[in-house]
Amino acid sequence: QVQLVESGGGLVQPGGSLRLSCAASGFIFGINVRTWYRQAPGKERELVARITSGGSTTYVDSVKGRFTISRDNSKNTVYLQMNSLKPEDTAVYYCNFAKGVLDYWGKGTLVTVSS
Repeated sequence: QVQLVESGGGLVQPGGSLRLSCAASGFIFGINVRTWYRQAPGKERELVARITSGGSTTYVDSVKGRFTISRDNSKNTVYLQMNSLKPEDTAVYYCNFAKGVLDYWGKGTLVTVSS
């Protein structure tokens, strides 16, 4: 089993920044993909950013140039640096770790972008 705990969410003004963290514990050997998703009120969950074990990254078009995903293997943590935040970035952000056909989810952290 793998346990994931997100942190770093909160209320921020448009144009501001936040850094989300997702700390993993448990049997994380073999995890090969780490992904941030988000779900806004009334919308489906969407992939925001992904990083593979080889370091390749993928972003949804709406966050390219503003968000950066990274990882610290020594801390079993993945990060999402979010800059130039917009009201449409408001959502619950979830991290997901995948290992073959298995995947694990955190409970999410709320990001609210509002003046």
